[in-house]
Amino acid sequence: MAVQQAAEELETDSVTPMEERPEKGGGAVVHEQGDKGKSPGQAAGLNTWNSMTEIGKNCVELRSEMDEKGKEKGMEEGQMKKEIELEAEVKVEICQSVQDLQMSFIRGSDLFGYVGIEAVLDQMRSKTMKAGVEFNIMVVGQSGLGKSTLVNTLFKSKVSRKSCTPNYEETISKTVKLHSVSHVIEEKGVKMKLTVTDTPGFGDNINNENCWEPIVKYINEQYEKYLIEELNVNRKRRIPDSRVHCCIYFLPATGHRLRPIDIEFMKRLGNIVSIVPVIAKADTLTIEERLEFKERIRQDLTTNGICVYPLKEYDEDAEERILNNRIRDNIPFAVVGTDKEHQVNGNKVLGRKTKWGIIEVENVAHCEFVNLRDLLIRSHLQDLKDVTHNIHYETYRVQRLNQSNVNFSELGLSTWLLENGSGEKYESESHL
Repeated sequence: MAVQQAAEELETDSVTPMEERPEKGGGAVVHEQGDKGKSPGQAAGLNTWNSMTEIGKNCVELRSEMDEKGKEKGMEEGQMKKEIELEAEVKVEICQSVQDLQMSFIRGSDLFGYVGIEAVLDQMRSKTMKAGVEFNIMVVGQSGLGKSTLVNTLFKSKVSRKSCTPNYEETISKTVKLHSVSHVIEEKGVKMKLTVTDTPGFGDNINNENCWEPIVKYINEQYEKYLIEELNVNRKRRIPDSRVHCCIYFLPATGHRLRPIDIEFMKRLGNIVSIVPVIAKADTLTIEERLEFKERIRQDLTTNGICVYPLKEYDEDAEERILNNRIRDNIPFAVVGTDKEHQVNGNKVLGRKTKWGIIEVENVAHCEFVNLRDLLIRSHLQDLKDVTHNIHYETYRVQRLNQSNVNFSELGLSTWLLENGSGEKYESESHL
C-alpha cells in the first residue's frame, strides 16, 4: 500500500502545472508568459536555443524575438509574419543607408553662384576637335548597285575606291577581295578619319558558296589587332581603331523577297558587326512597289532571326526607343545615289536626270537617302562606335580570352585567322 501511495503521489506531481507548484528554495526562477506550460527541461532547452541564436545569424535572432513578442501579445501567426517582414525591411534600409554614401541632387537654382560645370562640355569638344573622329564603314553588294556612288554622295566628296584610285579598271574578280581606302575629312574644324572598305567580287560569280568568309575573316582580324594592342604591356595612349563600325548591305531592287545569299550573309554577320540594309537604285521601283518590297524584306528579317541595326535590346531610354522605332519602321532604306548637281527652281540639287524629270536625292518624297545619312552621320555615328566596342568587340574579346590555346605573348595575328587569308588589301590615304 505504501508503494502504491508513493506512485500516485509521483503521478499527481508530474501532471501538476508549474504555476500550482510551491516554490522551493529562495532563488525563484521567473519565466515569461511564452514559457508557460513547458517543463523545466523544455525551458532550459529554450534558453539554450535563445543563447545560440544570439551568437548566430541576425535573421534567426529577429525571428526568436518576434516569436516571444507574438506570444506576449497573443497575436495571430499572420500578423507576426507581417511584423517580421516590416522590421526586417527597416533594418535592411538602415544598413544600406549606413553603408552607402548619402546622395542628394542639387539644382542650379540651389547653388550660391556660378561654378562652371558646364565648361566640361567645351573641354570635351575641344579635345575631340583636336584628336578627330575615326569612322570605318564597309559596303557589301554585287557590282553595279551603286556602292561607290552612294558613298561619295554620303560624304559629298570623292571617297570611294573608284574615285580616288588612279588608272582604276573595274573587272569581275573570281574571289572576294577587300580594298580599304582612308581619308581625313575636315568640316568646320572637326576632323574625321574615314575608312571605306569595299568588297569587289561579292555575289558576282555563278557559285557564291561561302563568299562571305573573307569578309567575316577581315572583321575578326580588325578585332584581333585591337585586342593585341590592348594586351601590350606598354600600349599606345590611343589605340588605332580599324574595326568596322558599320556594314552597309546593298539589296537589288527586285521587288520580290530576300535572296538566299542575302539571308546567309546577314545571318552570319549580324552578330559581329552592325548591318544597315539598303535598297539600291530605288528609283527603278514605283512608290507602291517600294512599300511592298520593304514589307516583305522586314518579314524575311523577322522570320530568319536576322539582327540589323539598331537593335531593340540596346535602347537606353524612352526617348531613344521612340527615335529608333522610327528608324526600324523605315528599314531597309530605299536610296538613290549621285554626285551630279542639277538646277531645280533656281537651286542646285543633287539628283538624277531622266526623261520625266529630276530625281532629287535629298528629297524625302523621292527617296530615303536623307534618313540613311542622318542615321550614319548626324544622329547615330557615336552609337555605332559604342555598339561596336561594347557589344561586338566585347563578345569577340571574351571568346578569345576564354580559349585555352591562346598565347598572347606572341604579338602577331593568330594562325586561326590567317589560315586562308582575307585576300589582298590595298590602303591609300588622302586629305580632303
